[in-house]
Amino acid sequence: ERMKFSGMMLFSILWFTFSYLPICHMAWAGDGALFADWGVLDFAGGTVVHVNAGIAGLVTCLLLGPRKGFPKEPMRPHNLPFTVMGAGMLWVGWFGFNAGSELAADGTAAMALLVTHIAAATAATVWMLIELWAHGKASALGIATGAVAGLVAITPASGTAGPLGAIALGAISSLLCYYFATTVKHKFGYDDSLDVFGVHGIGGIVGAILTGVFAAKQFGGVGLDMTMQTQVWYQTLSVLVTIVWSGVVSVVAFIIVNKLVGMRVSLDTEQMGLDLTEHQEQAYDLV
Repeated sequence: ERMKFSGMMLFSILWFTFSYLPICHMAWAGDGALFADWGVLDFAGGTVVHVNAGIAGLVTCLLLGPRKGFPKEPMRPHNLPFTVMGAGMLWVGWFGFNAGSELAADGTAAMALLVTHIAAATAATVWMLIELWAHGKASALGIATGAVAGLVAITPASGTAGPLGAIALGAISSLLCYYFATTVKHKFGYDDSLDVFGVHGIGGIVGAILTGVFAAKQFGGVGLDMTMQTQVWYQTLSVLVTIVWSGVVSVVAFIIVNKLVGMRVSLDTEQMGLDLTEHQEQAYDLV
């Protein structure tokens, strides 16, 4: 809790207008749109949603700075049962997110629903196995995070990949997201408290690029209109464009909002908690 509510709202408006909407147009506006003309495959928003937001999250946490006490003090989830429940809601809601992107009740929508489930289950299992190997214990938080990583990675491929591709995407995304969320973040010292970059950014990058592989018929996908190498190149190019676009917009939006209303709360406000200082309410009355 370190960002002003007013700053968050203004930043969201600027980022949505100048980053999300342009990338959305590049991917889904049809003939004449940049990604569409390249033949980029992004069924439900790997670049549009996840890479886009993941980069914005990374830029913002770098510019905002870490929470007081990070990384020396333990900062566990406030309510682990709520975290797991939220992950379950995301898992079920993602069926509508991915399958609903077909805008029809047909075989493509059914396959999108199936591969979404497979990728999430695979990623959750792989994350659990990594924790068992690394620490000797599995955690509910890790399983929930792994599931979200798999959901993110399958998003761009959900309309073109088959079950085999979903298993591969779930496993690969879980491995890489685990590394970024648990190792890279602490190595470089950025305080990405929700692992937006580690899970959504990295998972989105993995999913967007590897869609060019697992959409191929030899991996059970629907097939490609170009060679696999060419498809992967255009998928990678779309990721790079999204990273640069979102990164630049996020920096500019942060600077503008910081000048107008400020982005970070005072140290006293941070220590008291934003529920009380920003909204004059508390989640629990324990007295």
